[in-house]
Amino acid sequence: MIRETPFHPRTAVANQTGLWSHWSGYLAADRYQMSDKFEYFAIRNSAGVIDTSPLYKYRIHGADAERFLSGVLIRDIRKCRPGQAHYTAWCNHDGWVMEDGVIFRHTEDEFLLTAAEPNQAYLEDLRGPMRVIIEDVSDEYGALALQGPYAREVLSKLAPEMETIGYFHLTPAKIGRVPVTISRTGYTGDLGYEIWVERDDALEIWDRLFETAAPYGVIPAGQTALLITRIEAGLILIDVDFYSARYSWNDDQRATPLELNMGWMLRDLESDDRAFIGRRAIEREKAEGTSRWRTVGIMADWEDWDRAYNARGLVPPKDHTPEHGGMMIYDEKVRQIGWTPSFVYSPVLQHHIGIARIRPDHAKVGTKVGLEVTIDHRYEMVGSVVTRLPFYNPPRKTA
Repeated sequence: MIRETPFHPRTAVANQTGLWSHWSGYLAADRYQMSDKFEYFAIRNSAGVIDTSPLYKYRIHGADAERFLSGVLIRDIRKCRPGQAHYTAWCNHDGWVMEDGVIFRHTEDEFLLTAAEPNQAYLEDLRGPMRVIIEDVSDEYGALALQGPYAREVLSKLAPEMETIGYFHLTPAKIGRVPVTISRTGYTGDLGYEIWVERDDALEIWDRLFETAAPYGVIPAGQTALLITRIEAGLILIDVDFYSARYSWNDDQRATPLELNMGWMLRDLESDDRAFIGRRAIEREKAEGTSRWRTVGIMADWEDWDRAYNARGLVPPKDHTPEHGGMMIYDEKVRQIGWTPSFVYSPVLQHHIGIARIRPDHAKVGTKVGLEVTIDHRYEMVGSVVTRLPFYNPPRKTA
């Protein structure tokens, strides 16, 4: 059965296109306006509101909650203090990534873990005799992401605490009479916040937020606008940029944290005494240098892109709709060295960009490569260059 998020009575009215996707069994608007680029620019120039309620949410609490999570997550949860959040991941025993998500620490022994896929049974199997309770509260809470340069100004009118909350911090607050939790997190690479509210109070939060935000030009934003911004921000997406090791058929479909640009989560391994799942495999990969790939950015040369299409008598496309699938990448000898699972024409950067998986010996920033595009059923090579991630990283995101 297709479910509706707590905000559906409002998103259904706002959705002028009637276009919906399925996200974890819930209806999620593809776009509300006839132009999804309009919603995209709202995020980059004012603020957009995204219904992120379909995320799986697990409340993990009890005397051994920290010890339990220390053995599951690759990032050291002990360094996440109450009132903070971590972007993290978890692996199997061979060091392949199972999934990534954000863990919110409310108190010393209470956490909320968000994920794109169901994880209750997996976590329960790991619990053993530890004093920890794992509850799936996915349907009990709604979540709204307010993302963009005016996000702080808008939210501060509703909850003054937002004036000073730090990046990847969270705090309880009240919007009107409704208790909420607000975190300074998001998936757009911009200044952003997420409002977490109990299902029965969701519509009141939507209404109060849009009443306050109306003078700023804030509008609802759908999945297409969100996916454009996440590529610009260099944020990976499960089932696109990587596949869960739980469902992969072979090692070509699997990836390690080091291959997914998560090495920064593991910088302190030498002083980290945790025996988390996959640690030995990750240490061996680091020591032996056996990573097959690096996750980097790739940017197409706009003149060469135009040349390839003009040579066929075509107008070079500048399509801002994200492409998920895999465009092949080649070296100067036309040997395949990687691919781009995520690719888009960035409206703000005015370039074709992609999140790429490339062999380590070709992953240095500035390396020139060839990007294979299909034009009139023919393969054409377009000159491109390896870049750092993220592509878009405004100072306001963390300021």
